[in-house]
Amino acid sequence: MAIYYVETTIPSFYHEVRTEPEMVARKKWTRRWFDTVVYTDRLVTSAAVIAELESGDFPGRDSALKLLANLELLRIDAAVAEIVAAYDKHKIMPKDPFGDALHLALASYHRCDFLVTWNCQHLANARKFGHIRRVNGMLGPFVPELVTPMELLGEDWEL
Repeated sequence: MAIYYVETTIPSFYHEVRTEPEMVARKKWTRRWFDTVVYTDRLVTSAAVIAELESGDFPGRDSALKLLANLELLRIDAAVAEIVAAYDKHKIMPKDPFGDALHLALASYHRCDFLVTWNCQHLANARKFGHIRRVNGMLGPFVPELVTPMELLGEDWEL
């Protein structure tokens, strides 16, 4: 059974209301992936994701929060904070201790197999993965796969 860290963009896109083709496609891929693995694998998230969603003002906010209601929340402790500080020191993510670096630190520290996100600028970005792997190698935590739902669908990603 795989462990998936569900980052903020996943429940947001699950309840996406924009009608541009790219947004509709992401919504469909997100739903297809989530609705499949929620019954077969372990989905986890964090209080940081909940806080990001709660602070947002978008049409599907309450539904996005409800989607995560039964997921396990990973704990944020001193070891996770140290990893976030190291990510900041090594310039892995933009300077925001409660954003992308925290999601990556949580997924790494808690040995999640995958960090699932639509954030392709800072997280699911192949150009950053080598740097992340080197820093995590120095620090010691596991390196999760940083992927989008579409990548996890395999051959079933068509619309």
